[in-house]
Amino acid sequence: MSNHSKYASNEPRALWMQQVLEGENGGDAPALQGDETLDVCIVGGGLTGLWTALQVKRLEPSVRVGIVEADICGSGASGANGGFAMTWWPKFGTLKKLMSTDDALRIAAASEEAVAETGRFCEANGGSGDFMASGWLWTATNTSQRASWDGVVDQLSAAGASPFRVLTRDEAFEMSGSERHLGGVFEAGVATVQPAALVRSLRRAALAAGVSIWEKTPMLSYEAGAKNVRVRVSGGTITAGHVVLATNAWLAHYPEIRRHLLVLGSDVVATESAPEKLSKVGWTPGLAISDSRRLVHYYRPTKDGRVVFGKGGGRIGFSDHMNRSTWARALRAQEVTAQFRRTYPTLESLAITNTWSGAVDYSSDSMPFFGHLGASPRVHFGAGFSGNGVGPSYLGGKILASLALERDDEWATSPMIRTPGTRLPPEPFRAIGGWAVRAALRARERSEDQEKRPSSLVRRLTQLDPTSFVG
Repeated sequence: MSNHSKYASNEPRALWMQQVLEGENGGDAPALQGDETLDVCIVGGGLTGLWTALQVKRLEPSVRVGIVEADICGSGASGANGGFAMTWWPKFGTLKKLMSTDDALRIAAASEEAVAETGRFCEANGGSGDFMASGWLWTATNTSQRASWDGVVDQLSAAGASPFRVLTRDEAFEMSGSERHLGGVFEAGVATVQPAALVRSLRRAALAAGVSIWEKTPMLSYEAGAKNVRVRVSGGTITAGHVVLATNAWLAHYPEIRRHLLVLGSDVVATESAPEKLSKVGWTPGLAISDSRRLVHYYRPTKDGRVVFGKGGGRIGFSDHMNRSTWARALRAQEVTAQFRRTYPTLESLAITNTWSGAVDYSSDSMPFFGHLGASPRVHFGAGFSGNGVGPSYLGGKILASLALERDDEWATSPMIRTPGTRLPPEPFRAIGGWAVRAALRARERSEDQEKRPSSLVRRLTQLDPTSFVG
């Protein structure tokens, strides 16, 4: 059986996953058949689940760890995102609201180190993941976005930190190859990766470390008792001392998480490979770029000379209705393509070859949160990475591993173990409000791209949006 047929799916795969599966020989992870006993059962084979498993084995190698994944490892957002391994420095203002300034500095610095650790993992595993530490340009593509970064830069300066370098318009152009960029700030501690290659490399490392992985094994339910948790899956039952739920947006299934989580689609397009054209425009290889709108545009060149261009704030989730196949299909490919052409008119001849979408678990305060689910201290979760999980998922793995091992360390007592202070309204008001706010954001974008002032009603409605890629 070929690898391609082995991982056949009725669900569309992102370009990243298609590339990886074409030549993968990563070891079998068959569906579970029968009953198993584990010390730690992890539900979800994405970045957070795999980093958690590896951290558990690093801390306590004898612990029996297993992962159950409904599809294949990396099939969700972990293998479908834009491949930005970012830090939490842009979120410093939000961190300061959640914790002390010292803790905010420590957590942000740890998120930068997490990106570096990801790079070291890729290097140690044969250069897997196409890790390129080329940094991130936070920019403005119309005059209303100028100085969007001033607030966080000033707060960081007052706290004695300086991760950003302010750029002139000419410097932004020289770095990015597009005159659409009107200035910005540059953060050197950010990298780009081929996300599916990274997650499948983590899968191989986990298998080599003795982690059991069962793909095509969805969890159906769990029952937490005083001494263990019984996890019912499609082919049997797992009895575990602790369970870690790491299913990203699908954690919206649980009401106590859903009240703090808004699930949105992020649509992505990718061009044909044309490295000579990217080199000609002067786009720094591997440089990640985001503009400063709420429905953020994010884009980067790939190692094989493509442009991957995405846009947040697409499809809006309703309650816990999460069909994987539906969420994998891009709704706004034409709109995203038009924005790519607007940003890089010199690359207009590049054909769009792939489109896809991913579900993003936006938290009500734009930062992830971790903790115990319900009354049981044996069921742990991490949610709300808010479109910025590739780098911080490494930290999430540290937190969840320490919780599952009942350790008394800095990660088991992290300030990220918390309940967001803001609760989102129940359905249907959440979805109706989300649609209204999104329509207002789209109207505001159109006006600002035309250098016009949005109406007062549009401005008021957009202030109701709790989510943001940065800030």
